Amino acid sequence: MLEALKVIILGIVQGITEWLPISSTGHLILVEELIKLQQNDAFKNMFNVVIQFGSIMAVVVIYFHKLNPFSPTKTQKQKMMTIQLWIKVIIGTLPAMIVGLLLNDWIEAKMSNAYVVAFMLILYGILFIVIENINAKREPRVTKLSQLSVPTVLLIGVFQMMAMIPGTSRSGATIVGALALGVSRGVAAEFTFFLAIPVMFGASALKLFKFGLAFTPMQVFLLLLGMLVSFGVSIIAIKFLMKYIRNNDFKVFGYYRIVLGIIVFLYFGISALL
Repeated sequence: MLEALKVIILGIVQGITEWLPISSTGHLILVEELIKLQQNDAFKNMFNVVIQFGSIMAVVVIYFHKLNPFSPTKTQKQKMMTIQLWIKVIIGTLPAMIVGLLLNDWIEAKMSNAYVVAFMLILYGILFIVIENINAKREPRVTKLSQLSVPTVLLIGVFQMMAMIPGTSRSGATIVGALALGVSRGVAAEFTFFLAIPVMFGASALKLFKFGLAFTPMQVFLLLLGMLVSFGVSIIAIKFLMKYIRNNDFKVFGYYRIVLGIIVFLYFGISALL
């Protein structure tokens, strides 16, 4: 029961921080300092990625109609626009997919530490504030998903690729990139959600493949529980974010990231000295 409670807490953290641009990694490394699963490192490493599958399914459920090119309620034009949207999602996924396959192990070995996480939290927090200040003086040039051009989605994909560095936040990187390119907040957030589907599904599948099928019954239960909790909390987080940005900018997330980055740096810096 104690392990299940820990997984519920981790699922809640994952579900919230995956979609709000505040870095799930930054939060998980702090939470895991206080809540340590009594499982081997290989399982914990896989668990932290695969519970994201629950978050993916939340996007699929919320946006099923918008993402479904075969919906009988859509006109032929709407179906073609949905197919075009999926093509743009695939194009935007390419940079992260290519670099991920080539450098994923190296990045995990060299950059998966608290100091990199703290630095990236602070850096992207500053970027959010700076870009929102710039955007306050200009109107977005992209206000609909259909207005996203191929060069724009490819550049957003490059920003998503940068999220491979721990502490960046996948949603944070793609939203920052989209805002800098003149995309409205609503379109930036939605396209970020859609980009997550192939990226997070691929990352989950890769981790499962590397881990193999050597699950104990308890590990299967914990993994399914984590995904279920992540799914439910992600539904709430996505709806909250879309409602929030109708009348607010992303600067509050920037300030939050800076504070969290300082906390991560101080916590692990002081721990290293003791």
